[in-house]
Amino acid sequence: MRIFMALLAGLGFGIGLIISGMNDPAKVIGFLDLAGRWNPSLGFVMGGAILVGLFAFRFASQRDRTLLGDAMHLPGTTRIDRRLVLGSLAFGVGWGLAGYCPGPALASLASGGAKPLIFVAAMIAGMMIFELLEHLPVRRKQAA
Repeated sequence: MRIFMALLAGLGFGIGLIISGMNDPAKVIGFLDLAGRWNPSLGFVMGGAILVGLFAFRFASQRDRTLLGDAMHLPGTTRIDRRLVLGSLAFGVGWGLAGYCPGPALASLASGGAKPLIFVAAMIAGMMIFELLEHLPVRRKQAA
């Protein structure tokens, strides 16, 4: 049941991205181009997502179990630290350069084309590098 619900949620998210045009890098870059031909449509999509997220997180924070019965796992910290800032910067730079963030890039894989494939490959490589660097201090401590 969990896999089916994950598939259903992912399909809904992907279809929403395609319908809203957020899988089009030109639309995203148009939103980020404040000095040129600015396209505000992404702002409306983001506003809608924030509104849905606001209610969803409020609902989830009042529960200790998910709707499927699993334990609820919500972020426990609200601290802004170096890792958060650096990760946000890396995300923003990648988004601005490529016009993709992870969700739209994955949805764009269905259309074929080299650009989403290259982005997803680079994204996976970045995730692997992060995991290696994240566990490097632990390995050094264990070796000492």
